[in-house]
Amino acid sequence: MAVHPTAIVEDGAVLGAGVEIGPYCIVGRDAKLNDGVRLISHVVICGQTEIGARCVIHPHAVMGGESQIVHNDPTGTRLSLGEDCVVRESVTFNLGSRKSHGITRIGARGYFMAYSHIGHDCVVGNDVVFANGAQLAGHVTIGDGVILGGLCAIQQFGRIGRGAMLGGLSGANLDVIPFGIAAGPHAKLAGLNIVGLKRRGVPRPSIHAMRAAYRAIFLGDEGKMTDRVARAREQWGSVPEVCEILDFIEAPAKRAIMAGRRHDSEAEEA
Repeated sequence: MAVHPTAIVEDGAVLGAGVEIGPYCIVGRDAKLNDGVRLISHVVICGQTEIGARCVIHPHAVMGGESQIVHNDPTGTRLSLGEDCVVRESVTFNLGSRKSHGITRIGARGYFMAYSHIGHDCVVGNDVVFANGAQLAGHVTIGDGVILGGLCAIQQFGRIGRGAMLGGLSGANLDVIPFGIAAGPHAKLAGLNIVGLKRRGVPRPSIHAMRAAYRAIFLGDEGKMTDRVARAREQWGSVPEVCEILDFIEAPAKRAIMAGRRHDSEAEEA
């Protein structure tokens, strides 16, 4: 363990084996840094915050700041960051709130570029990538492997399904299906993340079934979405990835499902 003489580590903080705390860092009394965590410099760890093993946190990041809620009471609220994450300059992750889960939970192996932000009570999966300035409001749920482009903004209570991707400068106020691609200041679906599916090793027949189901649900005109989803389940319900999309659409949620943009079939090939 190595603590720079200019760093402040308050009594009560728990430091694992091999932790490195660089110049001018502040580690609060309720913080826990697991084995191999590195704080480069000028990092603030406050509140009841646990940092997973081998995370690397760059200058001016603040982990465990109070929820940005008027008249907030942070008592008993927490932040949990999974192992092997990289947190770049000036990133901010907030504690949970007493009015909700009480915890902001972030998974393992995430890469969070400069000035990205995760608000209170968010649940973020594993292996995500947040480009510079990507922003989550409170209560957002992000699935495993999601990629958010630079300066994305996700409205509170939004859901972004596993393996989805949002282009830079996108604003999502509706839920994005798993494996979808969305873009635009008032974002709409532009198709499926075909490249991401191939990288995950999804078999080609499954990808064909997903594309057919996507067209039937989001580009079809027959009946309501609930009817189109039911027909898609009958026809392609044996494909796990299709079932995941259908289950996501049918799950209880605060926000509606983001609609597909028509005449954009070439975007599926991107």
